[in-house]
Amino acid sequence: MVVHVNGEAVELSEAVTLTQLLEQLGITTGHVAVELNLEIIPFEKHSECILAEGDKLEVVTLVGGG
Repeated sequence: MVVHVNGEAVELSEAVTLTQLLEQLGITTGHVAVELNLEIIPFEKHSECILAEGDKLEVVTLVGGG
């Protein structure tokens, strides 16, 4: 199965939740915003949201610095 994250194709061996995908991508912070097929998914729903073939995601994390 292929999903697109920030314009890049990501191959998945099986259906996963949004939380599982973020973990696979090494994104473990709670400071992340995810848009799935043009809809913002609240953080509380990440573990319930199962991805499907062709889904398009935009993932943005908070970066601090100064």
